Amino acid sequence: MKMGVYLLPSPAFLAVLFISFVTLSVHPEPALAITRHYKFDVVLQNVTRLCKTRSTVTVNGKFPGPRIVAREGDRLLIKVVNHVQNNISIHWHGIRQLRSGWADGPAYITQCPIQTGQSYVYNYTIVGQRGTLWWHAHISWLRSTIYGPLIILPKLGTPYPFPKPHREVPIIFGEWFNADPEAIINQAMQTGGGPNVSDAYTINGLPGPLYNCSAQGMKC
Repeated sequence: MKMGVYLLPSPAFLAVLFISFVTLSVHPEPALAITRHYKFDVVLQNVTRLCKTRSTVTVNGKFPGPRIVAREGDRLLIKVVNHVQNNISIHWHGIRQLRSGWADGPAYITQCPIQTGQSYVYNYTIVGQRGTLWWHAHISWLRSTIYGPLIILPKLGTPYPFPKPHREVPIIFGEWFNADPEAIINQAMQTGGGPNVSDAYTINGLPGPLYNCSAQGMKC
């Protein structure tokens, strides 16, 4: 009766196997980037600020507009649908448009504006960037009401280039026009002047509560 012969792995094979295991353990497969979808409906919405209410061109009825959140390496597909009478385009301020210049947004420069009833899908990938940027309309004075934050987080497993914040709160500075900005600019171009643009607005920048005319039940 013959005894079976068993071949043991060679020391060289075991060494390669061990090195491969250590490599996989120390360098796990990086998180894959994903495609993030957003939809921007450009619509008219009644907005009240500084005790004034007016019909305002907005994105998704919000002023400021919705925030975009992505990670470094992600691809963004943002469908913009124009429901107002103005032509519209959106610029992603600070994004490096690598091989995607047509998604940059300046009307009549990198794209034809989106006409009434039409839509356009902005398609670009975030490469080598992290931090907080912003997006805004890039045609006429619609940028005064159409804008919002664009937050780029580090890749999963990649630390922040600074101590990780306890919480992230985007702060957006903007302007408020008591009248339609387009009408104000048209009048200014014709007469060299225009109506009262906005009321004064201050932020004290100090710790503690900040009050405005709508707080504590105060009347304007």
